[in-house]
Amino acid sequence: MAHSAKNVARPATLDAAQAARVLSEVRSATLAGQRAPVAPRPVIEASWERMLRSGVDPDHDFRADLLGRDEIERRRRDTPLRHVLPVLREGLLSVADVAQHIMVVADADGRVLWREGCSSVLRKADGLGFELGADWGEAVVGTNGIGTPAVTRRPVQVFASEHFVRSHASWTCTGAPVTDPRDGRLIGVVDVSGPLETMHPATLAWVEAVAKLAEARLREVHLTSLERLRAVAAPLLAKLGGRALAVDKDGWTAAVTGMPYVDRVALPASPSPGRRLLPALGPCALEPLPGGWLIRTVDAPAPSHLTRIALDVAHPRRWSVTVSGDTGSWTHELSPRHAELLYLLAVHRAGRTASALAADMFGDRARTVTVRAEMSRVRRYLGAFLEHRPYRFCESAEVEVLLPADPRDLLPHSLAPGVVRVRGASVTGRFRQRTSEQVDGFQAVPRPEA
Repeated sequence: MAHSAKNVARPATLDAAQAARVLSEVRSATLAGQRAPVAPRPVIEASWERMLRSGVDPDHDFRADLLGRDEIERRRRDTPLRHVLPVLREGLLSVADVAQHIMVVADADGRVLWREGCSSVLRKADGLGFELGADWGEAVVGTNGIGTPAVTRRPVQVFASEHFVRSHASWTCTGAPVTDPRDGRLIGVVDVSGPLETMHPATLAWVEAVAKLAEARLREVHLTSLERLRAVAAPLLAKLGGRALAVDKDGWTAAVTGMPYVDRVALPASPSPGRRLLPALGPCALEPLPGGWLIRTVDAPAPSHLTRIALDVAHPRRWSVTVSGDTGSWTHELSPRHAELLYLLAVHRAGRTASALAADMFGDRARTVTVRAEMSRVRRYLGAFLEHRPYRFCESAEVEVLLPADPRDLLPHSLAPGVVRVRGASVTGRFRQRTSEQVDGFQAVPRPEA
């Protein structure tokens, strides 16, 4: 794409109508493969490139089927976003209504679950298909304030013709991702939208700040639930001998006895009572507790043969590691940082020192303290299969990497030099790389229902 010295980096600082005209010219020229009068902002340019590669039609307003009312209600019940709606409403709605905006809350799949605000703007949103249950993922409707923040994992303002699909050019939207503060997993996006003349330079910082408040509230909810579980488990643990701990349904530790404290234990994808092999603890007995599990270690030799470790980075915003062996399999969803680290270790099967990983991650070999801290967290759920000095997957592990169909979509959020260097390149080593569609008889993560 052509660039000029001038860049529309801050369209909100211009007159809205003037900025809209300039961006319309930029969009038309760029999509036609011609030299644009000014360069699109980098975050918008990268999104447009993704849309062109994936075949989204810039002139066709495609709309996926709306979710039914029952499915919307189910998703509302299941998402942690329900806990932060009061925070979002208090932080956004009073201003949004006056400023002729609406607040939209979508889940990690880009499905609109809540929509509130100025009634006249809500009616305009209906005409754009911005309705409850609509799919506003980037791969469906192009560059927008819900789908693009979900992919980039950063707040994004999309103004007028920065929207990839032409019919959305009369709109401005500003979205920020909401992540699980425990592990960095994306749980949704909060967006403030309205007609293009309602754009304001402060909207991006405003929406980002409210999203951070929502994440702080989620952290409080988590700590409160652990306190409740601890109150139930403490009397039981006091009567037990040996090593035991109480964890919530996601494996976060509430209390321990007879062993060092660990933040989290990797549980099977669908835990059930009985004997299980847990990677960080070995053979264990699981018993249900209100809101979690009691885990007791048992004396038995662990299986010596590991079948496979599958690192799934095939999707733009969901990454996981799955261990499959003689005792079954378990899956752990990865934060963006841990997805980067494990990918780099898979690329470099001979191992990486802390300083080499620091260079790969940050371009600074001196940041070894940060690397060691992150690797310590990784080892809490994958420690049985990782070595150190240097950091590497154990020799007995068969490591498999599931890649996106287009190499340019590999960890698109990542700015780590080591990932940027191999993005788009053919990687060699003692592991196999496949797209998710090419894996025979093995699926690393469950695929969401359409």
